[in-house]
Amino acid sequence: MSASIVVGGQWGDEGKAKIVDYLASQMDMVVRYQGGANAGHTVVANGEKFVFHLIPSGILYPKTECIIGNGVVFEPDAFLKEIEMIESRGIATKGRVFISSRAHVIMPYHKLLDGIQEKASNERIGTTKRGIGPAYADKAARTGVRIIDLINENALREKINMILPEKNLLLTHYGDKPLKADDIIAAYVAYGQQLKPYIEDVLFRINAAVRGNKRVLLEGAQGTSLDIDFGTYPYVTSSNPISAGACTGSGVPPNGIGEIVGAFKAYITRVGGGPMPTRLAKDEEAALREAGDEFGATTGRPRGCGWFDGVQARFSAIVNGFTTIALTKIDVLSDFDRVRICTGYRVGGKVIDNFPVDSEDLYRAEPVYEDMPGWKTDITKARSFNDLPPHAREYVRRLEAVIGVKIGIVSVGPDREAILLR
Repeated sequence: MSASIVVGGQWGDEGKAKIVDYLASQMDMVVRYQGGANAGHTVVANGEKFVFHLIPSGILYPKTECIIGNGVVFEPDAFLKEIEMIESRGIATKGRVFISSRAHVIMPYHKLLDGIQEKASNERIGTTKRGIGPAYADKAARTGVRIIDLINENALREKINMILPEKNLLLTHYGDKPLKADDIIAAYVAYGQQLKPYIEDVLFRINAAVRGNKRVLLEGAQGTSLDIDFGTYPYVTSSNPISAGACTGSGVPPNGIGEIVGAFKAYITRVGGGPMPTRLAKDEEAALREAGDEFGATTGRPRGCGWFDGVQARFSAIVNGFTTIALTKIDVLSDFDRVRICTGYRVGGKVIDNFPVDSEDLYRAEPVYEDMPGWKTDITKARSFNDLPPHAREYVRRLEAVIGVKIGIVSVGPDREAILLR
């Protein structure tokens, strides 16, 4: 009687979708619990590449139910395009995909305001301009539109007529044209009719599955160091990707949670603004980025790349309570003569091993590295941990010791079968 969670342990892009896809083969239900269409989850199955933005990665398994939870900010157009893409590739969605009626909706003014705020800010966060932050802000301000409102035209009209004058004041102040209430209402009522077969109060469906001893997996987006409470604020997302966010974003209570899987790359990346202590010099970074194909699945933006940050990883393990770790993309390091692990930071002449709260400390932090020999051989065909060369096994064991949590899954390539269990 417990659900499992997969959480990104770093700054996102850790390969969570591949881990979810692997675990989903054993699951009855996969629930996305936060974020929005700004997240791109990439899965390679049978030689085909799939990129999911809203629909959980478990959709590739025909008997797995896929739920978009109340903690997600929902973009109707992106969802409908994703459904069309999935069905065009022979994957059935009817009776398998459900949207929480409690989830908040990204409206046209959210996207416009996201772009304006990012452009006007002195400290660029590096948002995807998909309206995620403004939608969560309206949710907190109690002025949001929920999925349930899209199938009640009177409720939607009342909300839009209340909200839009303020939004138009902001838009026109920054030189944009005002939006028309009737146009928005007509478009979103139409969305409501298209979405109606998918909408329900999924709280009951999810908890019935947990209580019925079905296998339920809760899937997060982004990563721990982008969490709005525990990330490198203000360079964070607008929700809680950490394991605690899985409860509030799905309706599963804390005593319904069992295993918590932390997904980590064998190195580290981040997109957008903000500190990253182990970021490599330009030439080394370019080499690692090219080897790992480190470009955003949603935006195409190049990711900042660095060596594995053990300080950040230990903090992540504490915040999330990981019971096991899935290590991805270790194959990307196969061409390096040496691999490095950051075990501490030097800040102001003092070595610390706790992750600082102040982003300015992180900007000033100099990583303290431990060097290990590389393995200089292709490992993508390995199918057991003992198939790995000795130096690769030593690297995994050392990461395990630095983080303080067992590494139970090792991914050695993009394909489904490139998974090693320990």
